[in-house]
Amino acid sequence: MPSGVNQMVDDAMARVETISVDDAKELVGKDGVTIVDIRDVRELWRDGKIPGAYHAPRGMLEFWIAEDSPYTKDVFQTGNRFVFYCAAGARSALATDTAMKLGLTNVCHIGGGFGAWKKAGNEIEAVEKK
Repeated sequence: MPSGVNQMVDDAMARVETISVDDAKELVGKDGVTIVDIRDVRELWRDGKIPGAYHAPRGMLEFWIAEDSPYTKDVFQTGNRFVFYCAAGARSALATDTAMKLGLTNVCHIGGGFGAWKKAGNEIEAVEKK
């Protein structure tokens, strides 16, 4: 049993596929790929997001992925490859692990998250408050 959040993240990292920012950049806009931003909406408003990323807040992820949930989102039933990211990679590792437990098989996350994306100088899409 995990002894704390760091252990939980380490355990998730051992089970999930981590891809580089460069590999993620190659997947943006590709058919059959959904980039999923799990950060809080306030982070998106403040920092923007990867162009075209689908926003699925971490707190709703299980409910949006599970087919038996009244809140399930069709996007997660497409059979696409899902590439999750957060700010630095810890939340997205946990999210990817959770997605696998809920039956998604073609999933990974971006090592270093949005921070690494931004540091690499990649394009950022602004997100306006609604």
